[in-house]
Amino acid sequence: MLDSHWTPIEIPPETRDPSLADSAPLAPATVAGNETAGKATSHRLWLWLLAALLLLCLFLYLLWPTITGAKSAAAANAVKGPAPIQVVAVTATKGNIGVYYTGLGAVTPLATVTVKAVVGGQLMNVHFKEGDLVQRGDLLIEIDPRPYEAVVVQIEGQLVRDQALLANAHIDFDRYTGLMKTNAIPEQQLATQRTLVSQDEGIVKNDQGLLDAAKLNVTYSRITSPLTGVVGLRLVDPGNIVQPGDSNGMIVITQIQPISVIFTVGEDQLPPVLQKIRAGQTLTVEAWDHDLKNKLASGVLATLDNQIDQTTGTLKLRATFDNANRALFPNQFVNARLLEQQKTGVTLLPSAAIQRNTNNIYVYLIKPDNTVTVRTILIGTTEGDQSEITSGLAPGDQVVMTGVDKLLEGSKIALNTSGTPGSSGAAGSSGVPRAGRASGSPAASGAM
Repeated sequence: MLDSHWTPIEIPPETRDPSLADSAPLAPATVAGNETAGKATSHRLWLWLLAALLLLCLFLYLLWPTITGAKSAAAANAVKGPAPIQVVAVTATKGNIGVYYTGLGAVTPLATVTVKAVVGGQLMNVHFKEGDLVQRGDLLIEIDPRPYEAVVVQIEGQLVRDQALLANAHIDFDRYTGLMKTNAIPEQQLATQRTLVSQDEGIVKNDQGLLDAAKLNVTYSRITSPLTGVVGLRLVDPGNIVQPGDSNGMIVITQIQPISVIFTVGEDQLPPVLQKIRAGQTLTVEAWDHDLKNKLASGVLATLDNQIDQTTGTLKLRATFDNANRALFPNQFVNARLLEQQKTGVTLLPSAAIQRNTNNIYVYLIKPDNTVTVRTILIGTTEGDQSEITSGLAPGDQVVMTGVDKLLEGSKIALNTSGTPGSSGAAGSSGVPRAGRASGSPAASGAM
């Protein structure tokens, strides 16, 4: 048992720390307090470590199902292979398609009349509005008729006088004829009277012609429409003096119902057209706007020009349109599409589903097991957003239209029912044949 009394140990001077030479020795109470504070700090540190360990265990407990689920999904995907590619499919159908010859044309009126004055005078009244559709015989313009009406009166008076002289000559001739029977007058007098009657008849006939001409001038002072058409802008205003020699005229009237379109086709396209015309067939012609987006009117082929233009190798054709809705305007440029042939019962496919590379034209055919195979096809006529498939497909076959960028031979697909053919970039109603997008993938070209 240790002694409760302790004896201080004296440190030799040569072993003491010089820095502690002047410091006082620690009291026993101070040393005991430091030891208590150190024990309290160590206890709190252990409590914090224990709390952190509990939180980590809780976090791992909550995250464990997610980790195991992801591992299971990854394992399942590794077993099943890559996910199917979402695509939009279209079905080849059986239908009709037309063979068209398209040429640039101009709307040309069947008749255009520049109305000019036949008689001179002051323009009194205008009975139309610019842009009106006038009928044949409608009164358009009135020129002052009074000078010509006065001439009519003068000639009528002259005609009455000459008719009286002719009547008197006839009376004298009848008298001389009776006297000649009794030899009361010489025969020469009767011949002279006969000549006088003929002369007066000529004068009366001339007067009648002058009267008719004067009345015609009165008629010409009232200008009527020579045809049914649209009146253009007025070139002369009321109050002006017009003369028959005016080169510009007063108004221009253009016939628009019916109206024609003059267009051209190549000489290589001419033989089948001539064959059908000579057989008495009527060929349909459609007029489209310059962008080939909107059809303006439908008509029939009327006639052909009599010679081919050697500089362009084309022939002019004229088609007529009733133009009931006045969609065709004179001198308007249009695209004329001549229907040369109507193919029936052919296999049709949207042009957007057709793929091309440098060597072939093909499609991605969908097989019953929802995989695709590259199928080489041949295209016949292309019209609008539809193409005739002459080889490689049959009606009812399904092909991929959108989503082909990631496809390879044998790729697994999933049909996207929310997709529509319009979203694939099809041609729509433009009427312009559009080719499908070319694809240069090694798989596609190698498979073919």
